Amino acid sequence: MMELSVKFYEGAPKVPLGELLTLAEEVNTYGYDYPFFGVNKDKQFAPTIASTDGLNKRKYKIISKGQFVFSGMQTGRDGCIRFALFEGYSPVLLSPAYNILQVKDENKVLPEYIHLYFLSSERDRLGAFYSDASVRANLELYRFFQMLIPLPPIEVQREYVAAYKSLQQLAEQNEALAEPLQKACFGFLNEIKSQYEMKSLGEYIAETNLRNSDEVLTADDVVGLSTAKGFIDTKANMDGVSVKSYKVLKPLQIAYVPDTSRRGDKVSMGFNNTDSEYLVSSISCVFETKDADILDPTYLFLLFCRPEFDRLARYNSWGSARETFTFSDLSRVKIPVPPIEVQRSIVALYHCAEEARAIAREAREQLKKLAPAMVQRAANTPVEV
Repeated sequence: MMELSVKFYEGAPKVPLGELLTLAEEVNTYGYDYPFFGVNKDKQFAPTIASTDGLNKRKYKIISKGQFVFSGMQTGRDGCIRFALFEGYSPVLLSPAYNILQVKDENKVLPEYIHLYFLSSERDRLGAFYSDASVRANLELYRFFQMLIPLPPIEVQREYVAAYKSLQQLAEQNEALAEPLQKACFGFLNEIKSQYEMKSLGEYIAETNLRNSDEVLTADDVVGLSTAKGFIDTKANMDGVSVKSYKVLKPLQIAYVPDTSRRGDKVSMGFNNTDSEYLVSSISCVFETKDADILDPTYLFLLFCRPEFDRLARYNSWGSARETFTFSDLSRVKIPVPPIEVQRSIVALYHCAEEARAIAREAREQLKKLAPAMVQRAANTPVEV
């Protein structure tokens, strides 16, 4: 009789965390001078913002590369499990209230795979569900250890961890690239003040007052202006509001709010560097450069992004209860106007920094979506039984 060899497969088995992780707490009894860190709701480590003066370092716990920190405090209240993998090369100090965990056997499960599994709002909701009924809704460690995690073969884990790390490195490399580029850009802006004659802005800019009277643009095109020098979603309730009186902001035009008294000593401003038209409030001031071949609008906007401009605007604001920095005041501001080639070289440097930052942002956004998808795919990997 012929024997049939049949193999059965099913998805990756689910294993309690307690079988994979163990406490690995090391107290800083020797008083090593490591920095104090904490962990935030995004499962990221960051230097503590609290004052550490006078703290006894010997009472704090040490966390090293490849270990996890777990804090079940306020999990239910915040809807978040504070559980993060430490990937730094030098140890840091953490609060004695935290638990330090590590993988029992890395031939069975990778620390990075567990980290990927918990980069999910679904896991945060489950942690909140497991929390106790106290006011703070804490998640006890023993309950955390009862949570199940799908455990595919180690080769599958390595595959998905490698893909995740590649995208993470792309984000980190572009973030590291953007910072020196931006510093160089603003460094050049500081240098040219002493190299070129300072001239009044009024020679180079003109105010515009185009209204949306024909209502070609709608409430969906309305944007707000932020003190970070960018556009934000308008905070106004636009239901039933007519936008006929709103000002049109065309490409390469700049808008700002003249009122400076309630904005943290900063000017709310935005530059339309897109091909679209937007609407800004009628109280905003909209202007443009008279000749972009003499004064590049992006170069001008970069000058406005410097803190020196905010200080100058506040100093020259006038009024009583509400202080304003009018277009006439702006026109008297003096700026360096180097040859257009110099301006455009600075702008090009700025665009390089912005492009690197945009790539990093996109990579970070993809990481948020990728981690849960990867774990789900890994969990569905057929395993022979």
